Amino acid sequence: MHPGDSRPHLSWQLRTRKVALGERTLFMAILNLTPDSFSGDGLLGGEERTQGEALPPSDPGPEALERAVAAAVKAVDAGADIVDLGAESTRPQATPISSEQEQARILPVLDRLLRERPDAVVSVDTYHAATARAAARHGAEIINDVSGLQWDPWMPQVVAQSGCGLVLMHTRGRPGEWGSLPELQSHQVVPMVLDGLCERLAQAEAAGIRSQRMVIDPGLGFGKRGRENFDLLAGLGRLHALGRPLLVGLSRKSFLGGAVHPLQNGGATIRDARRIATVAGNVAAILAGAHILRVHDLQDGREAAAVADAVLKQRLAPRTKPGP
Repeated sequence: MHPGDSRPHLSWQLRTRKVALGERTLFMAILNLTPDSFSGDGLLGGEERTQGEALPPSDPGPEALERAVAAAVKAVDAGADIVDLGAESTRPQATPISSEQEQARILPVLDRLLRERPDAVVSVDTYHAATARAAARHGAEIINDVSGLQWDPWMPQVVAQSGCGLVLMHTRGRPGEWGSLPELQSHQVVPMVLDGLCERLAQAEAAGIRSQRMVIDPGLGFGKRGRENFDLLAGLGRLHALGRPLLVGLSRKSFLGGAVHPLQNGGATIRDARRIATVAGNVAAILAGAHILRVHDLQDGREAAAVADAVLKQRLAPRTKPGP
């Protein structure tokens, strides 16, 4: 069987619970607690942008906090398996924020969400060790580090001590460098990601983070441009060789926009312009064996997964010949 034709049944140990993976696609709902998200969905300020339009950062206020909490609760009630809280945009032109600013945005939402939905599984999207430590103390189950433990030297130790589950992403360079990175040949993309994730897994285990606590993310869009992301998506099944569950986040990303833009009239919001492309990409990821999808539009994702999971199940079902 081709490696992309299967989805291994694995488990993921979080801080206080264990999650079974493989029977169906699980969903991580994105909650951007920022004023400057790339797709204009930041819950702490601003309206959704059209493609290419910039949105200046602003400080959160009480109304924005209520809006963020309501969105988090809605995601849980709508079937999100995980809610991922992030407070710093990683788009190339984003304004960096301090760990203190990040915590000021995340922790009030985390606290309120767990008061209102105590069983919610909350992930915190951060590369700051101090934020990861504080989030774990406030009840987060998962640390989602887009740097793959590379941007803060204390992060491996903090994650190990917290007992949280870890999403270990492959990132090629930092956001400010992505536009100047040399182009990769098609045959180079998947081996580069495989090698990088293998190194990151070894680093994490050396720091005391047990393998059962880790999920890998190939980092679509994170230092991979245009076609390189399709090379990675096409070869996604090869990442199962690492033996860990696979999380894929491609929702509304620019490589999808680049593929469908010639077919569109322009002027649409990023949400609308990339909605169908996101659904198509998510189906491709599921059929390649993705265990978890990180999404903006939960209902779209769940409906796509209902079909893709059924196809995957039938693909793997034993074949018997009809009786005489």
